[in-house]
Amino acid sequence: MEKKSKPPFYVTTPIYYVNGVPHIGHAYTTIIADTLSRFMKMNGRDVFFLTGTDEHGQKVEKAASENGLEPQAWADRVVVRFMDLARDLACEPDFFIRTTMELHEKGVQKLFLKLLDQGDIYKGEYKGWYCVPDESFLTEDVPLEKDGTKICPDCGRKAQVVSEETYFFRLSAYQQKLLDHYASHPQFVRPQSRMNEVTSFVRGGLKDLSITRTTVKWGIPVPGDPAHTIYVWFDALHNYVTGAGYDRDPAHFEKFWPASVQLIAKDILRFHAVFWPAFLLASGLPLPECVFCHGWWLKDEAKMSKSKGNVLDPYVLLKAMGPDPLRYFLLREVPIGLDGNFSHEAFIRRLNSDLANDLGNLVSRSLTMIRNYFNGTIPEPGPEEPADADIRKAFDETRDRAVAHYESYTLNKSLEEIWAFITAVNKYLADNAPWKLHKDPALRPRLARVLRTAAAALRGTAVLVAPVMPGSAQKIWEYLGEPGTVRDIRFEGLAFDSPGLGQAIRAPEPLFPRVDLQAFLAEETIPAKEPVMDEETQKSPEQPPATTGSSRTTETAEPPVKPLVTYEEFARMDLRVAHVIEAARVEKAKKLLRLKIDLGTEQRQIVAGVAETYSPEQLLGKKFIVIANLQPAVIRGVESQGMLLAAVSGEKAVIPFFEADVPAGAKVK
Repeated sequence: MEKKSKPPFYVTTPIYYVNGVPHIGHAYTTIIADTLSRFMKMNGRDVFFLTGTDEHGQKVEKAASENGLEPQAWADRVVVRFMDLARDLACEPDFFIRTTMELHEKGVQKLFLKLLDQGDIYKGEYKGWYCVPDESFLTEDVPLEKDGTKICPDCGRKAQVVSEETYFFRLSAYQQKLLDHYASHPQFVRPQSRMNEVTSFVRGGLKDLSITRTTVKWGIPVPGDPAHTIYVWFDALHNYVTGAGYDRDPAHFEKFWPASVQLIAKDILRFHAVFWPAFLLASGLPLPECVFCHGWWLKDEAKMSKSKGNVLDPYVLLKAMGPDPLRYFLLREVPIGLDGNFSHEAFIRRLNSDLANDLGNLVSRSLTMIRNYFNGTIPEPGPEEPADADIRKAFDETRDRAVAHYESYTLNKSLEEIWAFITAVNKYLADNAPWKLHKDPALRPRLARVLRTAAAALRGTAVLVAPVMPGSAQKIWEYLGEPGTVRDIRFEGLAFDSPGLGQAIRAPEPLFPRVDLQAFLAEETIPAKEPVMDEETQKSPEQPPATTGSSRTTETAEPPVKPLVTYEEFARMDLRVAHVIEAARVEKAKKLLRLKIDLGTEQRQIVAGVAETYSPEQLLGKKFIVIANLQPAVIRGVESQGMLLAAVSGEKAVIPFFEADVPAGAKVK
């Protein structure tokens, strides 16, 4: 009987808005999608993984203007950050879509015209409350505040009344069709609590949705009526079909649409579980199988946001540990669907306990013993004993349960199962004590069996953790001397196999070096890629820490002069005169000031560690030198678009100001 092929798998993240910089929330969604993509490929399915950026709308238009750029130029600058983040997280999307791509704009316009022609879109006039930060209209059930305004329930900021000609989508016509779909597809929205929320909202009644603007120019124009720009959410949501090949690659689109799972955060649930399926129903396109709504990562029990200044920069963690520990922590710590409170203490505890102690130590001692006791080759073992058979059985059971959890998107439970097995293998080694067996030549067959069992356990573990920690899994694979890549192994039929007899074992290097919490926290404010000042030490990241035994005290010691540079290397720095026009303290940061500076042709924001020397009032109107072409960095959740120059005297930064009247933006040579 011919074996039935498995269906294709299509996973999406939301497309990320380019009005800011990536944070831990973006990393979380992308990591989930990449893990599912890797697992499904290893489970024998054809996979399409889509992510990208949403580049239209009022916020992008405003951010570009504030930075003295055209919207496309601003989007081109910021999109690189999201592309780089996916790469640095070891995520491998099959396609990165940008809503400014021609393929997307054409697809959206075609769908708009289709709905217009069939009467699901009509022209009218809209007046109502509009939230600029979220680019969404508020429903009538949002109450008025005492001052007569309305507060957006999603972001907590004031909305404004807008009145303009608009095109409406007949959302009201799809109320019952949506309810029918929810009833017949109970897994359409997960977790169940979110399905209940969506169903309750739709039962409360739907009103037609304004889907164009005349006051926003940065967007896709309405075909035949260019005074109107297509509403950013109608535009953005259709990336999932245009990215999959709608209107340009029919074969690819037919293969992968509808999406298997669309990952979103709970603040955009209504758009994806109400508006999006209604658009698809109107277009005659199948609905996705599942919209999976994950929770927020909180900091200090509050949602991370730029306005609160509590956004966590993933590059701080990536710089210190690489992608695998971060991937493991985010997926292990909380179930997808629940909120998680990010703490560096919990992160370091997971790294040191689960990764360094449990898995890392198992790899190191098992393979080191094979190298030391058997010259680095897998030996012919003695007979299998009950304890060995128990590990074999435990692996088979772990594999089946882990695969089932991967398939149901309960990734934390999959990792729990795998780590229970790792714990069992560590106990097996402790009980059988190969370091003692080694001392008796008569017990070498038993020693060989124990170490072959440990090697087989490591081989199987490498496969099981590969979707979550691809880099570490591949290292274990290579330490075992296994050919090819671990990602080529399929879960189906994965057996508890030892590496081949005589196969050379490589000397393992520490997979997860232990991290000292206090030392890590001292480095927390240093971005991964930009040499900005560390708030706590007021030293450049390149500067080595003070050492004992110096002939001078740490208060007076200065680093040696760095190696010579050429004039061409110096000339790459764009030094400019900056004029301070606004200054304020960064919340919960005793040494940081947020400065708005004028560079003559544009205004920018920088963060400077000078608050112990200067008050905000002292810097207003001052002029000093900044490096204007330094790559932006995020410090304590605040973006810094440059760095001022200052001398470090003792523990304080002293700024050389211009006494003469030098124009803002003047070059410094």
